[in-house]
Amino acid sequence: MADRGADERGEVLFHESGGSWWALTVGPLLVGAVVAVEASGPGQIHWPVLSIFFVILTGFAAVQVYAARTHVSVTLTETTLTQGTVTIALSDIATIYPENHGHRAKDWESAPALGELSAVPRRRTGIGLELTSGKLAQAWARDAQRLRSELVQAHLAVEMGLGPKGCAKGADDDD
Repeated sequence: MADRGADERGEVLFHESGGSWWALTVGPLLVGAVVAVEASGPGQIHWPVLSIFFVILTGFAAVQVYAARTHVSVTLTETTLTQGTVTIALSDIATIYPENHGHRAKDWESAPALGELSAVPRRRTGIGLELTSGKLAQAWARDAQRLRSELVQAHLAVEMGLGPKGCAKGADDDD
């Protein structure tokens, strides 16, 4: 069965997972390299120590990837923007500010980040927003150019009263 909430939010226009499960391969690769070096030498392979390192490295990487996928993911749908675990309606956005190409910092550049993080995450770029409450905030993504483009288009569609999949709000389907 399809998630009803996902249908109401519309199609996913932009998504960044926040972290890659490929990071879990670092521990096994490093332990494998040490096993290869020890096997090619005259000494013995230190299985207990290597097993402990394997568990520590893989476990630490798993925690980091899980946290990144939870708190640093971005999903933009036709009606919502999700930053980490916080979702806002596009209708709650009053203004999307243009990029700052000047030398002076704009007010929105010191605004708090959307989501539960205190600042824009590392290796992400902020996008200035003014919310309908009058508060300034920053949306953020690695590919901020693409998020900005999709966000502007989706926000415009919401302002025009278009619902998910280009349907007008309140239009009845005669299925």
